[in-house]
Amino acid sequence: MIVYIHGFGSHGNGSKAIALRNYCKAHTIPFIAPSLSTIPDLAIQTVEELIEAFQRFENVSLVGSSLGGYYAMYLSNKYNIPCVLINPAVYSYKTLQRALGASPNFYDQSTYEWTVKHLDMLKQYDIESYQGENALLLLQKGDEVLDYAEAVAKLPKAHMIIEEGGDHGFKGVERHFDKIVEFLNSSKK
Repeated sequence: MIVYIHGFGSHGNGSKAIALRNYCKAHTIPFIAPSLSTIPDLAIQTVEELIEAFQRFENVSLVGSSLGGYYAMYLSNKYNIPCVLINPAVYSYKTLQRALGASPNFYDQSTYEWTVKHLDMLKQYDIESYQGENALLLLQKGDEVLDYAEAVAKLPKAHMIIEEGGDHGFKGVERHFDKIVEFLNSSKK
């Protein structure tokens, strides 16, 4: 089972989620991409409950993008499961300071209030000892939102694919789906 964790302000029907959902469907790989709360504690709780429910029946792995990558690092460490991190916001409690105030929900263009309390919630999920031992890191140097070098430095033990150019959404991520599934399958216990 692959659980996809979307980024800040996004949802389970974002472009990467749809592309990965279609790939998994074509390859008969169980997949879920929940639309998570904008409140970090609630988002984490939701994914924890999904992991715990699915683990009773099958192996679970994570794919997280941006803020979802940050959540995936925490959850991968907690449950000792493999993860793929796509342009992860490895210091989201710092980088999302610029989003304080009214933030957009990219599904319907509504807004929600992003506060210092939310940043404090994010800080508690930072695992300083986690170095990416069971992670595949996908980075594009052209990411206009995050500095890819922060992820490289924070996760030195991760398997890495680093590309020139690109953007925060990770242009052409679909060409890595075979590698993503191969990595997740090889990392299962």
